[in-house]
Amino acid sequence: MKLQGKTAVVTGGSRGLGRRIAEAFLAQGARVVLAARSAEPAKDLLEAAGDRAVFQAVDVRDAASAEELMATAARHFGGLDIVVANAGVSRPGPVAGLSPEDWRETVSTNLDGTFHCVRAAVPYLERSRAGRLITLSSALATRVTPGASAYCATKAAVETFTRVSAVELAPRGITVNCLCPGFIDEGMGKELAANEVVWGKYAPKVSLGRMGRPEEVAEAAVFLAGEDSGYINGHVLEVNGGLSW
Repeated sequence: MKLQGKTAVVTGGSRGLGRRIAEAFLAQGARVVLAARSAEPAKDLLEAAGDRAVFQAVDVRDAASAEELMATAARHFGGLDIVVANAGVSRPGPVAGLSPEDWRETVSTNLDGTFHCVRAAVPYLERSRAGRLITLSSALATRVTPGASAYCATKAAVETFTRVSAVELAPRGITVNCLCPGFIDEGMGKELAANEVVWGKYAPKVSLGRMGRPEEVAEAAVFLAGEDSGYINGHVLEVNGGLSW
């Protein structure tokens, strides 16, 4: 039980990788606040977890909403130890054809949302014995992918933001690390795998020859959230099966 007695917030926690991370945290003894726009996809998980999991509606694009999330989590469970800024979207399209609205939606969710959550969490995490902030990037942060300019740009920015935050927040007893999945059979990755033409193009780039399992990403999140990662700070942990490009 690596996270016994800890309280965690996971944004985008009702579905996809966020839900898998929340499940792994619960399995390791943590209390978890699943934060998302809707609780519906996670009703079964909330019921199974009993009083160790609650849902809190949040729009990470809004700073006040992120602040209310962290305050509610700390108030409900008596403190806060771990925050996973996982909420994200992808709006694909070529640079010349991508609408300003789709660009802004991606930036406001992926980058602004990460900033809002990190900023709002600091006053609570610095009271923890070992505060942990985990941001979410992507293999596409460092690999040129036509048609994914907004997504790639925001994830690259998240990685640099993570490193700066790690240096600034270390004196407060908070580590900040970034989890960087590759092609994972969950959420956006599952949609990609379902497209035989697209996956056929990318599959040869994975040295292990398969998509990652969501549990493999979740276990990496457990590591970054726990005591074993106490001397790791400002790191981007790639979970991608040896992805070449």
